[in-house]
Amino acid sequence: MPELLPPEPFPEQASREQILRTRFAPSPTGYLHVGNALSAYYCRQWAKAHDAPLLLRIEDIDSHRCRAEFSTAIIEDLQWLGIAWHGDIRYQSQHLDTYRQALKKLRHMQVIYPCFCTRREIQQEIIHAALAPHDEDGIPPYPGTCRQLAEEGEKNKRQRNIDANTPFAWRLDVERALEITGPLNWREKNWNNKNTQTITVNTAMPDPVIGRKDIGISYHLAVVVDDAAQRISHVIRGEDLRPSTGLHRLLQALLNLPSPVYIHHPLLCDTSGERLAKRNHAPTLRKLRTNGISADTLHRALLPDNMQRPAPWIGLSDLAKIQE
Repeated sequence: MPELLPPEPFPEQASREQILRTRFAPSPTGYLHVGNALSAYYCRQWAKAHDAPLLLRIEDIDSHRCRAEFSTAIIEDLQWLGIAWHGDIRYQSQHLDTYRQALKKLRHMQVIYPCFCTRREIQQEIIHAALAPHDEDGIPPYPGTCRQLAEEGEKNKRQRNIDANTPFAWRLDVERALEITGPLNWREKNWNNKNTQTITVNTAMPDPVIGRKDIGISYHLAVVVDDAAQRISHVIRGEDLRPSTGLHRLLQALLNLPSPVYIHHPLLCDTSGERLAKRNHAPTLRKLRTNGISADTLHRALLPDNMQRPAPWIGLSDLAKIQE
C-alpha cells in the first residue's frame, strides 16, 4: 500500500457557530413518493417553528443508481408541494474530493482497512461463525475477516490482494476508532414530546463500509461531512435511519466535526401498519398529480390538523374523495 501523507485540511471546514438550521436530503434514485413528502413536510414544520433555514441537499454519490432526471424531478416535486429552501442546492456529486479527503484522513489515522470480501463470503462466514444474521445499529453484520489479515511482511495476503488489483472496500475498525475517541454520546430529541436525551454509541457495532468498492465512498461518510459543511444544527429524518446515528457520531469525532441534534420522525404507514416506501411501490407525487390530487389535499391527508404523527395512508381513491 502506498505511503500516506498527512491529509490537507478540509476545503470546506465547518463553522462551529450554533445557528439553527436543518436540511432535506433526498436521493435521486427514483421519483419522490408520499413518504418522502411527509419527511419534507416535517423538515419544513420544524424550520418554520424555529424560524430556521431549511437547506436542500441532493444525495447523488451513487453514480450507478442516481440519475439527473430524478434530481430535476425532485426540485419540481418540492415546488409542487410548496416546500421552499434556503440558498443553493448542495449536490454530493460536486464534492467527491471533499469526501476523499475525509477518507484519506481516516487512513492516515489507521482506523480503516481494505476489505476484499464478497457478500457471499461474508454470509458464509457468518453462518460458519454462528453470528447473528441481522443488522446491528443499521450496519450489516461482518465477522472481521479482513481486519484480521496480517500486515507484516512483503507477501502477506492483504498486500498480495492489493498488488493483484483485487477490488476492495474500506471498512472502519470500530474498536480501534473508539480507542482513539473514547466513549461517545449523541443528543436525540423526541419528536412527540420534544424531550432531549443523551444516547451512548454502541461499542459492539460491526465494522461498517466507509468506502464502497464501486464508488469509493459511502453514504455514512458523505452525510457527516455534508452536515458539517452546511452547518446543520438539527438533523430531521425518518426513524428508520436512527440505527445509523451511532456510526455517524463516531465519524464526526474522528474527523473533528460538530455533532448536531438528531430528531427522528415517524414513518408513513398504510392502514395495516406497513411502511410506505419505494420498495413496496408507494405512490409517487407525479402519480398523484396525474390523478388530479392537489398538494393541499395531500398535506391534509398526511398531517390533519398538523398532528405530530401522520395519519395512516388511505390510498388514492380515498384521497380523491377528500379533495371533492
